[in-house]
Amino acid sequence: MTLEGRACASGAGTIINAIATWKGAAFGIDLMTFAKVELSEGETAVSGFIEEMPEGDTRLIERCVEMTLERFGLKLGGTVSTRSEVPLAGGLKSSSAAANASVLATLRAIGEALPPLEVVKLGVKAAKEAGVTITGAFDDACASFLGGIVVTDNREMKLLRREELDSKVLIFAPARKAFSANTDVKRSRLIAPYVEIAYELALEGDYERAMTLNGFLYCGALGFNTEHMLRALECGVKGVSLSGTGPSYAALVRAEQVKELRSAWESCGIEGRVIETSINNRDAMSL
Repeated sequence: MTLEGRACASGAGTIINAIATWKGAAFGIDLMTFAKVELSEGETAVSGFIEEMPEGDTRLIERCVEMTLERFGLKLGGTVSTRSEVPLAGGLKSSSAAANASVLATLRAIGEALPPLEVVKLGVKAAKEAGVTITGAFDDACASFLGGIVVTDNREMKLLRREELDSKVLIFAPARKAFSANTDVKRSRLIAPYVEIAYELALEGDYERAMTLNGFLYCGALGFNTEHMLRALECGVKGVSLSGTGPSYAALVRAEQVKELRSAWESCGIEGRVIETSINNRDAMSL
């Protein structure tokens, strides 16, 4: 007998990148990653497939399934596959979304349930074991699974704040990719005292100033161009940042700013695409 489960979780954008201080903040975006898990008693291994990257590294989604099965003492094997609306390796939390969706799809296949933060923590642990993250990306995983805006302590894996916010989101996703595991951690830690200032703004609910300060800091540390951020500020946007460790940029925009910022970003002369979406305030269980 084959057990099948399906689930989805959202991508996310950065308010505070946690690499410098282990403290982060992020917001869910209305771009989804979908996972399908098929299991049977006759199998002992789990094999994965990523639709957008057939030759890509599948250790994360495989480990998510394995750890979920281990959590319930089940000896099953099978397959896990994902497809995503989230640009991969773009700083938009595609790994966190894939992990959350894979754990949730496995739970649905075996007819079990866990509290939301336990689901998130399973995916975070799998991401650490798979080597696709530096801090565990607890902030990104919470934003992906819970929706809305979250502020976290990644070292302690504590959710400190969550609230919902209605906002349009504009993303510039360059054609090139950047994998989080390859980030220059030493350079990122140099800016830690200044990232702490941005983090305090996020704790106070001043998300736009927090993310903009975060963006300029990490662009400087990691060698990314600030032109997309400056063009957003010229359009009157107050919240714009390098998302994650790049190369994408994300901005919180009002409806009347979308057209102007899209035009400004498209005229930057960098190959890529502009994506219009919104903050996702729904959790993965209700999607």
